[in-house]
Amino acid sequence: MKKSLSFFSKIAFLLACLLIVNSCSRNPVTGKKTISFMSEEREIALGKQYDPSIVAQYGLYQNEQMQKFIDEKGQQMAKISHRPNLPFEFKILDSPVVNAFAVPGGYVYFTRGIMAHFNNEAEFAGVLGHEIGHVTARHAADQYTKQIGMQAGLMAAMIFSKDARQYGQQLSQAAGLLNLKFGRDDESQSDKLGVEYSTKVGYDAHEMANFFQTINRLQKQAGAEIPDFLSTHPNPVNRYNNVHQMASEWQKDVGSNNLKVNRDGYLRMIEGLTYGEDPRQGFVENWNFYHPDLKFQFPVPRSWKYQNSPTQFAMISPDQKAIMALTLAQEKDLSQAASAFLQKNKLQQRENRRINVNGFPAIALIADAIPQQQQGQQQQGGQQAQPLRLMTYFIQYNGLIYQIFGYTALNDFDRYANTFSSTMQNFQVLRDPNKLNRQPERIRIKTAYRNANLGETLRSFNIPQNRMEEFAILNGMQLTDMVKSGTLIKVVGK
Repeated sequence: MKKSLSFFSKIAFLLACLLIVNSCSRNPVTGKKTISFMSEEREIALGKQYDPSIVAQYGLYQNEQMQKFIDEKGQQMAKISHRPNLPFEFKILDSPVVNAFAVPGGYVYFTRGIMAHFNNEAEFAGVLGHEIGHVTARHAADQYTKQIGMQAGLMAAMIFSKDARQYGQQLSQAAGLLNLKFGRDDESQSDKLGVEYSTKVGYDAHEMANFFQTINRLQKQAGAEIPDFLSTHPNPVNRYNNVHQMASEWQKDVGSNNLKVNRDGYLRMIEGLTYGEDPRQGFVENWNFYHPDLKFQFPVPRSWKYQNSPTQFAMISPDQKAIMALTLAQEKDLSQAASAFLQKNKLQQRENRRINVNGFPAIALIADAIPQQQQGQQQQGGQQAQPLRLMTYFIQYNGLIYQIFGYTALNDFDRYANTFSSTMQNFQVLRDPNKLNRQPERIRIKTAYRNANLGETLRSFNIPQNRMEEFAILNGMQLTDMVKSGTLIKVVGK
């Protein structure tokens, strides 16, 4: 037996060595051989696979001028990068989160939130180079392999319970990608590439370092870490200093006389950009969810956490044992929608009733499911996996079918059933003009009419005192910084 084990161990070792040798590839940035189990073709295929999910999850921000801008700057930078052959794509996501990220294959995303906080083209270019650097150095591919299993799934996986995550993959394949993070070395290398690439296409990379201050101030204002492209790892102060140093070194070689910043042009381009949450996509007020464009409302259980996106509105109980979500069914018939829901999610129907919800035809469904990962298995500790029980209402309204489902462990269902049904049965038409006419805030560009510090300038634009620091951060300045007459300043208005 010992001899046989030794023989097979040697064979396994040789096979492992062969696999490692065959998996070695040369890093396009460093030129060094590294172990990689993802080919370039696989990178591109993964990017194509998950891009539709990311777009569906967060939505694209519709602004032709800004989209043309990031396309042109992105393709220009991609051509001088270490992997100019990749089919790079650049998109703006309709999210207020201050963030930029990249996934394998050359897909690079900026949120409208980060676009609002840039104060010139050079800041944007530095971040663009940073994200392209993650792709060219294959950070995205390496981290994607490690994290996609954890991050793809339920939209709000950070707050949802373990049992919910078991069943949540149906909700969103793209969830968590917005928070894709890299290690300390990867971030430092991407900073270096951001300086290199932005300098090569003619921008002053010192502005990239300055944007670190904006990010740090946003974090302090929020009182907690926010999911931005600099969110973890290297010390922010050291990072700020290192980027300034690298920018100076690059500028010794290329010269700094003709390097661009383009502050005014960038600010004029983002005039009218949606700022913060967009109430037209739905908002919560006084524990009710209102959707002005689709003209409906329903109650949110008090004290439940919630998260809104273009494709769904999700809620979770304070004890994280129950979840509800509203989505749109693809079918046009109630019965077809109910059948498709059962079949797609492999549910066992317990109850199916035709009902009326505030004048709208509907189907109330109760069904059971065992998380696929645990079918026929046991959880740690020897306990058998608990089935989930779902309550789902399919409601036909304004030519669409809304499906509101709530689920929890079978043993907990009776405790949450009334909460589920109360939310679902109170789906109704939104008629309140105050809610129907709610508009988002937008970036507005004002011109300082005299020399003064930023605080005085903002007060001259009637900015309330409680938003002064917010607008100082938005402009990448301190309230005590002097502003010359004629300087463009960002404010926010309807």
